Amino acid sequence: MAAVAAAIALQAASPPVETLIALGAVAAAGVLGAFLAETANETGAVVAILAWALAGGAACLMTGGTAGPLTAWCLAPLAAGAAFGRPKLLALGAATGVAAAALAALGVTLLVLPKVTEPYATWLSLLALGTTGLGFAAGLVALQGRVLGDDARAKAAELALREALDHQPQLLMALYPGGRIVEAFGEAPLGLATGDLPDRHLGELVCDEDRARVEAALIGAAADGSAEVVFVPAHDPFGWCVLTVRRMGDGRLVAAVRDARAQRTRETELEDARAKAEQQNAGKSRFLANMSHELRTPLNAIMGFSDIMRQRLFGPMSDRYAEYAELIHESGAHLLELINDVLDMSKIEAERFELAREDFDARDAVAAVLRLMRGQADRQGVTLRGDLSTEPLEAEADRRAIKQIAFNLVSNALKFTPKGGLVTVSAHPVGGMLEIAVSDTGVGISAEDLARLGRPYEQAGDAEQRQAGAGLGLSLVRAFARLHGGEMIMESALGEGTTVTVRMPVLAQKVIPEPIARSAEA
Repeated sequence: MAAVAAAIALQAASPPVETLIALGAVAAAGVLGAFLAETANETGAVVAILAWALAGGAACLMTGGTAGPLTAWCLAPLAAGAAFGRPKLLALGAATGVAAAALAALGVTLLVLPKVTEPYATWLSLLALGTTGLGFAAGLVALQGRVLGDDARAKAAELALREALDHQPQLLMALYPGGRIVEAFGEAPLGLATGDLPDRHLGELVCDEDRARVEAALIGAAADGSAEVVFVPAHDPFGWCVLTVRRMGDGRLVAAVRDARAQRTRETELEDARAKAEQQNAGKSRFLANMSHELRTPLNAIMGFSDIMRQRLFGPMSDRYAEYAELIHESGAHLLELINDVLDMSKIEAERFELAREDFDARDAVAAVLRLMRGQADRQGVTLRGDLSTEPLEAEADRRAIKQIAFNLVSNALKFTPKGGLVTVSAHPVGGMLEIAVSDTGVGISAEDLARLGRPYEQAGDAEQRQAGAGLGLSLVRAFARLHGGEMIMESALGEGTTVTVRMPVLAQKVIPEPIARSAEA
């Protein structure tokens, strides 16, 4: 509307003045468009196109409308959109150009527009056609430059990607499902004959012994999507490679081969170290077993003669010597207990311990331990209480192992329970299993010590309590429980006492006789 008003106001003006005004408007639009184009902003380009549309339409009105010499400037917005080299702006340029042409055509029908006389008309027509043509030419050049720039960037990106693939530490290959190599990138492991890899078969790179496994991996990857296999290279009998295969979307395969020689060396070293440690551990167990067995012979003699002396079987003896004999016998009994524990643990670690299973009432084994330990509990001022099942606990187990479990648990409980405390021993059937539990009101065990206990030679408590044993009691309990197919569970907290529970599936299953059906009498 501003352009129409300007045209009405200038109807009386002379053509040179109108021409100068039109040229000034277009020049201003050109300067504004150039400035906005330099900003490289999408919004600036849109504003520039709209300015060209307004200036072109106004210049066309001022010089005679669609019949005037500047009619070609109605295409100025489209030429500007092309000149910016942005294909998305072409639609906007075309739409605004049509709007400018419609404005000029509307002015012809509604207004009396000035006409440009010669020679101005000819020169303005040439100017309009030239500038519009230059705009389109600049657009084509910019578009071609953009396309060429995109191609150059794409080629540079491809070269960078290929360079990265060629210098990465693995051998990457694209394969047909049958194993024929399409492309290969990267560094091949030592001993892998590469040469010209494309069109060769992957099996040619593998030693004869492993070729079948590699081909099976290719078949598995094609069917399942992935596979991995290790193989020896064809030209290096001491090499070791790992092949990982994945299936791509088009059915072809992509494979990665990496040199696993160092990994295999480390694994071999670890395996050798493990075997050596196992041998040393087995040798230690054999030594302890043999030494324990050899120590029992002279120890039995010491205990036997000290027992004769303390009972005065061959005549009277002073009280002091009798006390010494008693101490010798107690120390020998303690030493024999430790030797028996070491011997049992050595046999268990050497997997030579065999259970002597028999049928018996498990209550008898637990009751025997209660009788044996009651004297020690009385001397320590600790109450020892038994809670045994009222029904027989018919078990098929190793009687000595069951007694050893109860003995070690009670011995540990008494060791950590102060004077005036209580130790409770229970034996009941629970869920078809024999459950032996020993709880005390002692000092308890910290969480850190609780995690360690149960392993051979691990101990808790102060130095005096550690000297009272070898750290084998709980480990023997756990081992005997596992040999019977059961488990040991420990529950404790500092200052709250400890409960150790052993459950074993050793109870005989009771057979319930089926009722005899009676026939109905007629």
